[in-house]
Amino acid sequence: MTNPTSLKARLAAPEILLAPGVYDALSALVAEQAGFEALYLSGASIAYARLGRSDVGLTTYTEVADTLARICERVALPVIVDADTGFGNALNTQRTVRGFERAGAAMIQIEDQGFPKRCGHLDGKSVVPVREMEGKLEAALDARASRDTLILARTDALAVEGLEAALDRAEAYLACGVDALFIEALRSSEQMEAACQRFAGRIPLLANMVEGGKTPVQDADALQTHGFRIAIFPGGTARAVVHTLQGYYGSLYRHRTTEPWRERMLDFDGLNAVIGTPELMALGRRYE
Repeated sequence: MTNPTSLKARLAAPEILLAPGVYDALSALVAEQAGFEALYLSGASIAYARLGRSDVGLTTYTEVADTLARICERVALPVIVDADTGFGNALNTQRTVRGFERAGAAMIQIEDQGFPKRCGHLDGKSVVPVREMEGKLEAALDARASRDTLILARTDALAVEGLEAALDRAEAYLACGVDALFIEALRSSEQMEAACQRFAGRIPLLANMVEGGKTPVQDADALQTHGFRIAIFPGGTARAVVHTLQGYYGSLYRHRTTEPWRERMLDFDGLNAVIGTPELMALGRRYE
C-alpha cells in the first residue's frame, strides 16, 4: 500500500483496517515497521506533541499540513488525517483539503463541531447546523484533485443532540457523497451496534478507541463483528510515550545516569538502525 488508491481498494476488502495513531515522522516510521497497513494522524496527538497542550482547537492548518508532509515523505503507508473542522468555513475547508492532498493524505477527516472544537471525548462540545456541515463536505468533495483522495465525515452530535440526531446527521452527510463515516463517542456496545445496523452495509464506518474515553474499548476483531471497517487507536501512542518518558526522566533524575534504563532503550546503533542511517550514508556515498 503506497498511495491513496490502495486505501480505497483496501476498504473494499472484508477485513477491518487497523490504523494506529501517529504524530510525527518517527512514530509513523516505527508503526510502518511494525507491519500496519495505514496510519492515523491524530490532531489531538499533534496538540500533545507539538504544543504540550490539550485538544481544544489550538492547532492550526499549517501545523497539521507540515506534520503530514513530513510523515508522507518518510513512509509509504496511506495516512488518514484529522482535519478538525476544516479550520474554518467551507472556503477554509477547501484550502485544507487541497493542502492536505498535496501533502500526501489518503483520507481527510472533517467534523461538525463548532469552534472552539475539542477532543471528541471531552465534555462541553457544540455542533454546527446540519446544512453548514453539508456545505463544508460539498466544498471538500469539490476541492479534491482526485477521487482517490477520500473524505471522512465525522459527527460529534451524539453528546449534544443524542444518538438518533447523530445518526440522522450521518445520513445527511452520506447523502453528500462522502467516502466514510465516523460517529464519535458512541457510549455503549448497543449504540455501536445501532450505528452499524444503519450504515455498515452502505459505507465504511470508523470506530475510535480512546483509552479512558466515552466508547468501550474493543479489539479490532470485535469491532469488525459489529460491522466497522476502520479501527483507530489515535491517542494511545502519545499516552504510551508519555508514560515511558515519565519513567525514563524520573529514573535519570534519581540516579543521575541512564544505566538503570539501558535494557529498556535502544543504544546509539540501535536507533540508527531503525531510522535507516546506514542506508542513508550509503546513498550519500553514491554522489561523492
